[in-house]
Amino acid sequence: MQGDTLLIKSGGAAALPEWQHHFARLMPGLRVCGWDDPFVDARNVRYALVWQPDPGRLARYPRLRLILSAAAGVDHILADPKLPPNVPIVRMVTEETRERMSDFVTLSALAIVRDMPALVAAQRDGQWACDLTGRLARDTRVSVLGLGELGRAVAARLRANGFRVNGWTRTAKPAENVPVFSGEGQLDALLAQTDILVNLLPDTPATRGILGRRLFARLPAGASLIQVGRGAHLDRHALLDALDSGRLRWAVVDVFDIEPLPPDDALRRHPKVLVTPHIASTVSYAARARQVADVLGAHLRGAPLPFVYDAARGY
Repeated sequence: MQGDTLLIKSGGAAALPEWQHHFARLMPGLRVCGWDDPFVDARNVRYALVWQPDPGRLARYPRLRLILSAAAGVDHILADPKLPPNVPIVRMVTEETRERMSDFVTLSALAIVRDMPALVAAQRDGQWACDLTGRLARDTRVSVLGLGELGRAVAARLRANGFRVNGWTRTAKPAENVPVFSGEGQLDALLAQTDILVNLLPDTPATRGILGRRLFARLPAGASLIQVGRGAHLDRHALLDALDSGRLRWAVVDVFDIEPLPPDDALRRHPKVLVTPHIASTVSYAARARQVADVLGAHLRGAPLPFVYDAARGY
């Protein structure tokens, strides 16, 4: 470890002192440098913790051993056409990631159930809308697409808050206390009994564009969407059409194919959409540093690495 360098591209130069503070406590022998540090010796770079790395940059480090994503997704890394082969990519999944995502989705679902968007609009328009009493969580069917680490945590939190929760996966897998639908053959059945659809699927060729006209047409009229998966999942024009036609009632969208979302984008101005800036599961530097230290420790011991991206599965 002594002399090995961890190169960081996450949070910019302003965040580097905090990163260095945490790693000085967790891994004192590790040299921690910023992405644009001109004095870094490329031969000493063993690890890279990154968010949207510059294309071709990771290939400059001949002794790179691990690429660590600063977020749960890795599509921002896979977008590099010169990504060095055979270097493991590790996803950022912490307990805080699970908690923050669960908090965000539950908040969004409760806001939808209690007509919070309409209440906010009524306040803005000077209306005393005492008829906006909403419905009960216990009468609301929530379907979670994707039952990975985050999907299972979200499903459990929703269920604990009284929602009627189902889950869906592309391949069959068990989930504690949540009925599971799997495969294309069971997707229609799931959608037909959905009041709120939560998307937490990984980004794979099979899931890109899944939130489109065909899927929206299979939801009951008046269903709502919480999109916290990947930007490539959502057909934004199809979503706008579904909202305008009344097929969908509300949408909370945290991730987009273009980020930041342009200021003049129609989703920003739509009265039935809450746009949030990809913050649903943003994790503290302290929690991420702890996760990275655990991964590096496993690597140094020759132990199996957690949350390694599997190209065959696509996540």
